[in-house]
Amino acid sequence: MKAGERTSGSGPAILQVLPAMRGGGVERGTVEMAAALVKAGARAYVVSSGGPMVHELERAKAVHIILPVDSKNPWTIWRNAARLARVIIDNGISLVHARSRAPAWSCLIASRRTGVPLVTTFHAAYKVQGRLKRAYNAVMAKGVRVIAISHFISHYIQENYAINPDIIQVVPRGVDLSRFSPEAVSAERMVGLSRKWALPDDRQIILMPARLTRIKGHEVLLRALVQLSRRDFFCVMLGGDDTRSAYRKELLALINSLGLSSHVSLVDHCNDMTTAYQLSSVVVVPSLVPEGFGRVPVEAQAMGRPVIASGIGGCAETIIDGKTGWLVPPDDADALARALEEALALDANAREALGTAAMMHVRENYALERMVDGTLAVYDEVLR
Repeated sequence: MKAGERTSGSGPAILQVLPAMRGGGVERGTVEMAAALVKAGARAYVVSSGGPMVHELERAKAVHIILPVDSKNPWTIWRNAARLARVIIDNGISLVHARSRAPAWSCLIASRRTGVPLVTTFHAAYKVQGRLKRAYNAVMAKGVRVIAISHFISHYIQENYAINPDIIQVVPRGVDLSRFSPEAVSAERMVGLSRKWALPDDRQIILMPARLTRIKGHEVLLRALVQLSRRDFFCVMLGGDDTRSAYRKELLALINSLGLSSHVSLVDHCNDMTTAYQLSSVVVVPSLVPEGFGRVPVEAQAMGRPVIASGIGGCAETIIDGKTGWLVPPDDADALARALEEALALDANAREALGTAAMMHVRENYALERMVDGTLAVYDEVLR
């Protein structure tokens, strides 16, 4: 199968299974692969517990089936195996692709019952403390092929699970360059979002897109901001709190105590991330724990924006330190402040050179077509 081919849909039927279609990198990749499968002449099926992104699957002409595969209850997982086996048989599924641990157990059982091959994707470096947790996570290494979304994840799999390295295939996540492109953002959209967020006209915008949870490093960024020698900045911390309202209150208190109330804003949600990137002067990803891949640094680079990120996990692969952005040690406010000083001090020529290098880097290594073709190649190899 090739991403550019179109047929009548008489090709193999591929079933992707994930907990829900609520939004996020896993869900986005599922939609992108479903669209690519249909375009390649295959039949695309997705099983999840539902969510707002289901309409994107339907728009891509994929078939969505609702099952409670978001449950971690052992009895529900066992029952889901029977339900998935019925889905496989009724729809002539040729290959099952599990994208998360709880549904992967159901997929594994259903795969063995029906004789249909299972492919898994490792999206994160799951914690492995304790024998039970390690055993639970190990299902992601039981596919006939295991897709790792970065070399970091590939190394993690080999270090923590008894697996033949030959079955691991590294397929980095991809970015839709027709969407994440400076030329795709109109002036009207920029003005509209700027007004909505009440951005000051005379400040450089520091953007941190991340849900409000401690591991994302919000406090590190705040402590870096207070060290900056300049005050011509405004920081937008963009992301919901997932009902963790206590942490939001904690951050607001810290912002106030550091004297940053007029320089920092917490924004819940944004439906137009391309415009958000375009409005920014620098994008910051100060994660305290390794990201499996990290879409934000790649999307920001695709938009030609300087990126500063913790030099761990997938981010250490996707940013060329000193050329397309800066890598700093995690939980190091001093190093982050120094990188911010450099990024905010870039003149027009230096900013353009960095932006051009960043866009070329993404185009050559992380375009959506590369992810699609890499995944289709895994499917082809298994089906042969």
